[in-house]
Amino acid sequence: MQNEELTMKESRRREHQSGPSRVGLHDGEALESADSDIGMCGWLLVGFSLLLMLLTLPISIWMCIKIVKEYERAIIFRLGRILRGGAKGPGLFFILPCTDSFINVDMRTITFDIPPQEVLTKDSVTVSVDGVVYYRVQNATLAVANITNADAATRLLAQTTLRNVLGTKNLSEILSDREEIAHSMQSSLDDATDDWGIKVERVEIKDVKLPLQLQRAMAAEAEASREARAKVIAAEGEMKASRALKEASLVIAESPSALQLRYLQTLNTIAAEKNSTIIFPLPLEMMQAFIKN
Repeated sequence: MQNEELTMKESRRREHQSGPSRVGLHDGEALESADSDIGMCGWLLVGFSLLLMLLTLPISIWMCIKIVKEYERAIIFRLGRILRGGAKGPGLFFILPCTDSFINVDMRTITFDIPPQEVLTKDSVTVSVDGVVYYRVQNATLAVANITNADAATRLLAQTTLRNVLGTKNLSEILSDREEIAHSMQSSLDDATDDWGIKVERVEIKDVKLPLQLQRAMAAEAEASREARAKVIAAEGEMKASRALKEASLVIAESPSALQLRYLQTLNTIAAEKNSTIIFPLPLEMMQAFIKN
């Protein structure tokens, strides 16, 4: 059943990924024709900006040439439209004064802590759970154009996803199946953030805090189970010891000299311990005569 569910989730994920890819193609076509959609007035403003740059050379060159680092990408807006070609960088790129503006997007992996969430489990137990999410911007254009603040949105979505996923689990499943819960959260977050150009790489559950009363109850249950196992083990040991003594008595009964040897060995052990007490066992045959009389 778990394999079938994973297969269904993977197929839905592929369909979802194919959908945004088609949307991305249409967006790309729109970006290619962005310059042609600025209109006559827009072209006049661009021409005026070019003229202003040429008149103020070489001072304007320091304002028009920008640099982005290896881990950054720049989204250039010309008269409010994303410039043809999408994100620029790393390295040098050129902008026009007055008409162009740009936004830098960090492409490195970002980590953040999910604040402790009070979750009511499927078996009506309240637990506090926190975690860590690792994500990175995969498409800088979508991260800028499709959402106001991708980082804040991902943080809020991680909190709600954690509560939704844990709400369908029992307490025992939360304590034992952390890896499965983290994988389920990663799949849900990754599907939801595809339209934002964000790739969720990893999700980890840090800690599960239980109420004090529940901790005491679980500790008492564990102690009782250990005591029960200890009593069973002691009883099994007594049973094995009694069987061994029975077998030893049968061996001694077959050979009377073995009892004498055992007696001498016991005396030797007592003498080695520097004990002044000497024990002389009396055979039961001698006592039977007095009992009959």
